[in-house]
Amino acid sequence: MDVQGTVAAGFEPVRDAFVRNFERLGERGAAVAVYRDGHKVVDLWAGTRDVDGTEPWALDTAQTVRSATKGIAAAVLLLLHQRGQIDLDAPVGTYWPEFKTAGKERVLVRHLLTHRGGLPALDRPLTPAEAIDGESGARALAAQRPLWEPGTDHGYHALTHNWLVAELVRRVTGRTVGRWIAEEIAVPLGLDFWVGLPPEEAHRVGRIGRAEAPPAAAGGGELRLRPKRSVSEAYKDPESLTRRAFGAIAPRADENDPAYRAAELPAGGGISTARALARVYAAMIGPVDGHRLFAPATLTLARTEESAGPDRVLVVSTRFGLGFMLHGPAAPLLAPGSFGHPGRGGALGFADPESGIAFGYVTNGMRQGVTADPRAQSLIRALRTSI
Repeated sequence: MDVQGTVAAGFEPVRDAFVRNFERLGERGAAVAVYRDGHKVVDLWAGTRDVDGTEPWALDTAQTVRSATKGIAAAVLLLLHQRGQIDLDAPVGTYWPEFKTAGKERVLVRHLLTHRGGLPALDRPLTPAEAIDGESGARALAAQRPLWEPGTDHGYHALTHNWLVAELVRRVTGRTVGRWIAEEIAVPLGLDFWVGLPPEEAHRVGRIGRAEAPPAAAGGGELRLRPKRSVSEAYKDPESLTRRAFGAIAPRADENDPAYRAAELPAGGGISTARALARVYAAMIGPVDGHRLFAPATLTLARTEESAGPDRVLVVSTRFGLGFMLHGPAAPLLAPGSFGHPGRGGALGFADPESGIAFGYVTNGMRQGVTADPRAQSLIRALRTSI
C-alpha cells in the first residue's frame, strides 16, 4: 500500500494501523490526521479518491463526513453561547417563534444539543428536494409534535438535527449556518471544511459509497464488524423509531449529487479533509497558530454529560455532552475525557484535552454502523500506544 504523508517520531504505530486498514479491513480510500498540543503530528492518506474509482487520493482530497458534521454544528451553538448571543436554557421559540406549537413550547436550546427534544422523526418525511431547499425542513419541524415529552429522554436526531440547527442559527445570527461556519471557523483556521460546498471546490471531493469489509476480517481479534441483532432489527422495521429517524428524507438522498453537497445541512452534509477535522478539534482545546475556539468554561460544557443511557433511536446506550458524543461503548474515543462525533459509516473527529490530542479520519468507504467503526478504532488503539 502506497501511503502518502508524514508522521512525527513516536507516532509510527498510527501509520502501521492505517496500512493494516487497507490490507485487512477493506479500506478503499482514506486519510487520518492527528494534532497534539496544537501541532500536526500525523497526516496520512492512501487509496483512491472515489470508492468506485482508480484516481489516487490526493493531498487535498475531501469527503462527505456525514454526522461528523454534528461536532462542528455543536461548536457553532456553543460559540454563540460563549459570545452571549444565545442562551442554552432559553426555549427555542424565543429565537424561532413559529416553533412554539404542538407541545414544543418547553423545548430548550439545550435539548436540541443533547438530543432530548423529542423530534428525531417527521410524520411526513421530506423529499430529497425539500430536504435541501432551505425552507421545508424548518417548516416541518415547526409543525411537528414531539414524540416524547421534551427533556425527559434522549434519542439521536440523525437527520432532523439538520434543520433544527440551521434554522436556529439563521434566526439568531441572520446568516446561514454554512456561511457562519465559513466566516467564523473555517476561514480563520484555514480549514478545508464546508457545510455547503462551493462549486469551485467540487473537483476535490471524492465519491462515497458502500465498501464492506472482506469476510476474512471478521475474525483475527478485530473489533466486531456487524451490528448487534437488536440494532439490525430496528433498522429493518419500518415502524421503528430508528427507521423513521434515518428515514426523515425519503427516498434516500444521493449524497454524491452536487445539489446535495451544495446544501447547508449541518447534521450530515459536511465535507472535509481529515486534516481539517483534526485541526478544528485542536482549536477547541487549545491554540492553533494563535487561534482558539473554546474558552475553558465552554470546553467544560462540551464534555459534561447531559444525556446517557439507552438511546431511543440508536437502540444502544449513548452519552452526549452539549452537541458532542462522549467516550463510551457506543463511541469509544481516546480516553474518558474525550469528546467528538462520528459519521455514519466511517468518519470521526474528536479531541482529548488531557493528552492534547485532536483526531480526524475520513473515508470514502461507508460501512453499516453509526458508531465505533473498526477502521477508526484501529487507528485510535495505535494512537494510544503513541502517547
